[in-house]
Amino acid sequence: MQLITVEELKARIDSGEKLHLVDVREPQENAEFNIGGILLPVGYIKNMQIEEIEDLKDKEVICYCRSGNRSGQACQVLDSLGFTNTWNLVGGMLEWQKKWG
Repeated sequence: MQLITVEELKARIDSGEKLHLVDVREPQENAEFNIGGILLPVGYIKNMQIEEIEDLKDKEVICYCRSGNRSGQACQVLDSLGFTNTWNLVGGMLEWQKKWG
């Protein structure tokens, strides 16, 4: 697992880069505010229910949550399942909203 800041991620999104974003929050959190990632709550990842992202094992996967804690856990589990390029968004959506609302 590597770390990415909200500034780095926003710059990459704004440049139009095709990214594999995974929102590991709960559905109600995603409905309130999200940046376009696939919704896959951390509980599913911990239970190895990752069919939706299985084909991303060798690609860069950027996980995010509310604060960076759950997404860090998700990255660790994904790494243990053979994912080779996971990234955790430092500060999560709290940091994102602090910077850009």
